[in-house]
Amino acid sequence: MRTTHISGDGVGRGSLVTYSSGLILALVLTAVPFWMVMSGAAPASAVLAGVAATAMVQIVVHLVFFLHVNGSSGQRWNLMAFLFAVLMVVILVGGSFWIMNHLNHNMMPMMIG
Repeated sequence: MRTTHISGDGVGRGSLVTYSSGLILALVLTAVPFWMVMSGAAPASAVLAGVAATAMVQIVVHLVFFLHVNGSSGQRWNLMAFLFAVLMVVILVGGSFWIMNHLNHNMMPMMIG
């Protein structure tokens, strides 16, 4: 029932069923963290972990259902470009945190301890 339309360049396009299931999953993955935060039923650390987990799952849902990034041969270069972009963002953000931490340590040594 899940038919995928293939365009002339070999890239798969989603069907109505694919987009609908992606939309439903995205809505659920948005409502669950909202409920977790607004209900206050769990400690803050559990809510933070739950929101982070649903955010990661929602990223995967958007990549698969809406952007059609998967491991197929037609999408392999798109997947590699995406993974390279993720690596660059991790290096930039991690390096920025590292530099700021060392700046704080070197500029205010009397505050440590």
